[in-house]
Amino acid sequence: MTRRLFSTAAALALGAATPALAQVPTLTISVYGIAQDEYKAALYDPFEAICGCRLVVETGNSSERLAKLEANRSAPVIDVAALSDADAAEAAQKGLIQPIDPAAITNLESLYDFARDPVGGNHAIGYTFYGTSIVYRSDEVSVDSWLDLFSDELRGRVALPNITTTQGPLALYMIERAAGGESDDFETAIAMVAEHRDDIVTFYERGSQIPQLLQQEEILAAVVGRFGWSNILRTGLPVAWAEPAEGQTGGMNVLTVVEGTEQAELAHQFIDFWLSAEVQTRLAEGLIDSPVNTTVTVSEDIAEGLTYGAETAAAISFIPPAVQLEHRNAWIEGWNNNVAR
Repeated sequence: MTRRLFSTAAALALGAATPALAQVPTLTISVYGIAQDEYKAALYDPFEAICGCRLVVETGNSSERLAKLEANRSAPVIDVAALSDADAAEAAQKGLIQPIDPAAITNLESLYDFARDPVGGNHAIGYTFYGTSIVYRSDEVSVDSWLDLFSDELRGRVALPNITTTQGPLALYMIERAAGGESDDFETAIAMVAEHRDDIVTFYERGSQIPQLLQQEEILAAVVGRFGWSNILRTGLPVAWAEPAEGQTGGMNVLTVVEGTEQAELAHQFIDFWLSAEVQTRLAEGLIDSPVNTTVTVSEDIAEGLTYGAETAAAISFIPPAVQLEHRNAWIEGWNNNVAR
């Protein structure tokens, strides 16, 4: 009798616990693999504490994760995806992500204008951005224009990004503008790089190569993204971040809600939390992300390692995602036929 009562009580307890466990919502997010410990402390754990939910985090580069969204389009396994703006545009084009409800994002008005709807149709919201410019040895040369990359002063002392890197098209974009070209295929810029290709030390594949090349005095200047600036500063060399007359370019990463998710409301809450001044400040102070929330303030030392402030943001010209999608094959073809041959 005692054994039967114990079994009955245990079954009732289990039955009572099961619905409670089932009611804990799970949000699966797809993000870049970098700085995950920092993201956990600044974003994931605080959100779980607020929402009473569980986050499942999947990582990888943008294109790999975009491919996974497409492979699972009929039965989505991701709720929120952080992508490059161009990959988000492709995802929207393929119907892999759904519009974000602006009314559900309370922090939207606090963001830079360019971050609010970078892809169009409210399919994405920017959560971080970066500038791209020219880093140079300020004790040896001066850089005032993107065309200075091809000056006699810098001949044989420059590193440019390969076309297959994130920075490659950005460098060509600004060279095209500086040279007065008007082609979205960067015909003028590619021709100029091809003309001077023997004067370029390397067309680098990884930004981590640049500090070493500077230390070894193989180069005096390079086109880099701002996210690599702090590592260059650590070399202790007299270096400067150029502010060319033609301006700077840069890139943006965005947040999206996956089409077909069953957690759309929770996805919006998570995105809103990520864009809050509180979270954006923590990520900025950890030198993880440059904030798009304009109410974030950081010290001068922290700002030096970021793309930070309204003046800096206003100086950046982004390549529209639609242009990236339409012309990137032409960029690679033009580069391979003229520069890499």
